[in-house]
Amino acid sequence: MAKLFTILVVYYLAQYAIAKPVARVAQEPEAVQEWFNNLPNAKEKLTKIHFYFHDIVSGKNPSAIPIARSNFTPTPPNGFGLLIMMDDALTVGPEPNSKVIGRAQGIYGSASFEDVGLLMTLSYVFTDGEYNGSTLSVLGHNRALHKYREMPIVGGSGVFRLARGVATAQTVWFNVTTGDAVVEYNVFVLHY
Repeated sequence: MAKLFTILVVYYLAQYAIAKPVARVAQEPEAVQEWFNNLPNAKEKLTKIHFYFHDIVSGKNPSAIPIARSNFTPTPPNGFGLLIMMDDALTVGPEPNSKVIGRAQGIYGSASFEDVGLLMTLSYVFTDGEYNGSTLSVLGHNRALHKYREMPIVGGSGVFRLARGVATAQTVWFNVTTGDAVVEYNVFVLHY
């Protein structure tokens, strides 16, 4: 029985690997070393990326869930001390059924007593198109109720090695009852 189970697992993994396009993944250490050796000859470039971030906190399949609350979280109206883990879809359009190009994976937490100020620590993990397999790392303050927000890009991988830049955000849709939101992002990133 155990042998049959092993055969079935291997079969289904093989089928999954054939059916799903393989993302470009991290290279072996030698290739990364070669990339760094060639860096003095590389020219820095600016890449602009536009997408929508779907933060769904309600329903049967939320993409963002609370993972920790302080003892004081219910007291202030802004939820200070609340931490949320997310795996939000990044899409080409604001519609929920729009083409998915990646995921925003990480944590955000309410880090301000005065307003809804979120500490964002996340990766944009691209799963489609020319950036497939590459990531960008965001670490910064997000004043969620302001019309426009700006957060720093502090690094990346794949196509975006040694990235730095800025992600600007603007809420397109917010449901006051559920807390679900769609946010438009324009990312400006310098990389080699």
